[in-house]
Amino acid sequence: MRITVIAVGTRMPGWVEQGVAEYDKRLPREINLTWREVPLAKRGSDANTETLRAREGDKILAAIPAGDRVVALDVEGKRFSTQGLAATLSDWMMSGDSYSLLIGGPDGLSAACLARAQQRWSLSDLTLPHPLVRVILAEQLYRAWTITAKHPYHRA
Repeated sequence: MRITVIAVGTRMPGWVEQGVAEYDKRLPREINLTWREVPLAKRGSDANTETLRAREGDKILAAIPAGDRVVALDVEGKRFSTQGLAATLSDWMMSGDSYSLLIGGPDGLSAACLARAQQRWSLSDLTLPHPLVRVILAEQLYRAWTITAKHPYHRA
């Protein structure tokens, strides 16, 4: 199974790169987690939030591999328990489909990205900085896999 994470922003701090790399290397071969970055839209005095989201959204949509099912990370999305995410990951693995997970920039995801998504997932009611979301996402995918594999990482 392939999961592509498409995230706004490039040149992440070293701690983000290290955190993501750590969980990437722990995942088994049957979960191919790949990361695609799209550049942050240029912030200027003439650009409003909606315009910035739309520009970033166009780049995100262009980066989605053909045929992927799309999950938008969105504060209004479904909240999962750890066990619930493990069950969802198991369903994804059994489906044979590939998935793209979308992480917006500081202004969130565009309406077009949200409309393209078959599912919306909320990591938290808290507002999280988008670099930190990458590390949390990688860890939660790894944790969900460990539950499905009966690995001792997760302690309920």
